[in-house]
Amino acid sequence: MTASHRPRTGALRALLTGLVTGLAATVATVSVAAPAPAAEPAPGAFTGYAFDARCAPTQSEMDAWLTSSPFWGVGVYLGGSTMSCRPDPADPASGQPHLDATWVSRQTAAGWRLLPLWVGPQASCSSYADRIDPTSTDAYAAADAQGRVEAAAAVQRARALGIARGSTLWYDLEGGFDLEDTDCRRSALRFLSGWTSGLHALGHRSGVYSNIADGIHALDNADNLSAGSYEMPDQVWFAWANGRADTVFSDKVRAGSWTGERVHQYALDQSATYGGVTLAIDRNFLQVGGGSVAPRAPRACGGVRLDRADYPSLAKGRRGAVVEAAQCLLKQRGSYRGRVDGRFDRDVAAAVRGHQRARDLSATGRVDRRTWTSLLAAGSGPLLKVGSAEDAVRRLQRALNVATTADLRVTGVLDDATSRWVATYQRRVGRPVTGVVAADTWTALRAGRV
Repeated sequence: MTASHRPRTGALRALLTGLVTGLAATVATVSVAAPAPAAEPAPGAFTGYAFDARCAPTQSEMDAWLTSSPFWGVGVYLGGSTMSCRPDPADPASGQPHLDATWVSRQTAAGWRLLPLWVGPQASCSSYADRIDPTSTDAYAAADAQGRVEAAAAVQRARALGIARGSTLWYDLEGGFDLEDTDCRRSALRFLSGWTSGLHALGHRSGVYSNIADGIHALDNADNLSAGSYEMPDQVWFAWANGRADTVFSDKVRAGSWTGERVHQYALDQSATYGGVTLAIDRNFLQVGGGSVAPRAPRACGGVRLDRADYPSLAKGRRGAVVEAAQCLLKQRGSYRGRVDGRFDRDVAAAVRGHQRARDLSATGRVDRRTWTSLLAAGSGPLLKVGSAEDAVRRLQRALNVATTADLRVTGVLDDATSRWVATYQRRVGRPVTGVVAADTWTALRAGRV
């Protein structure tokens, strides 16, 4: 639409302001009969992998990928005038046939971290049908109001789906627009500022997805040259198909911007198959909320050190800290009731034989490699992937250091190195090679398979 056909700015701003007020009031009072929102805002503190697909996958597809893919995160389009998942292009309400509150509840309960996207008006100099108003009057007030309208609509949709308050909602500003066009660039920046202000007012964090050389570069440059002129998003999701799974910016963005609050879309339009299910996706790597951080390790048996450079074979007569580790592990598993004193006596040998019999290991009374693996892996068996951060990861890392030639640092965070050793172990014991620790891998480790 050309400038000569635009409505007067005052009238437009009054109209948009009314829309913002009405939508915000609706969001504040909406009551939706849906499953309870996720307990934690999405995506939380996390370092790992995510995929995004234009349409939300079916439940069976999500279930197959849960236990076989490297992804803990999933980008899902909530709505907006430019959303491409639309069975009926003429019906703005026809998008996302599988996405409802039950779908969201099931994914969050399973551990998926949602990245909800909203795709509305695009840059004024783009070729999209719905575009940001580039009128410069009152510092692009019309674009600002548009951004707030979109924010209110996105929050209303998010709450209807049961997405937790405080979650990041992402605006998808597609790239390919002319940054040299001043009105186009500044109206886009003002629109995104309105989006962020609107989300903050409604209790959500703001994210912006765009090409690193276009929208993300424009945001960073504006923040650098005119700090405070625009309200900046809390997190950025940058498209840069360089094939590298990291969150390192190109030279288009300052290295220190949005540290620990980035998503990198590093591979586009991929056909990927996991668990026998093939989807068309984009691949992403995240470090958000400061990244995955493991909780403090629980104190074991009054302070016994379970992390060791090696776990040698033990038999009666052995003494020292490594025997304390074995005694502690046996005590934790209910196999030993004696003192943790570093003495491998007949009571310890009897406890070892009991543990071995319970797991169909040779009942020798000696703590060999298989017995160490079984003891170190014993406990709960949660699903673990890159980005998982919990004490079960410490147990996994210790067990892998014995069961394989891995020399992993025991951190409690499952990183790429740990995932590669999981895959090595799976290959060795004849399990599906996924790098994901599901029930079958825990079963093998607890059984002392090496």
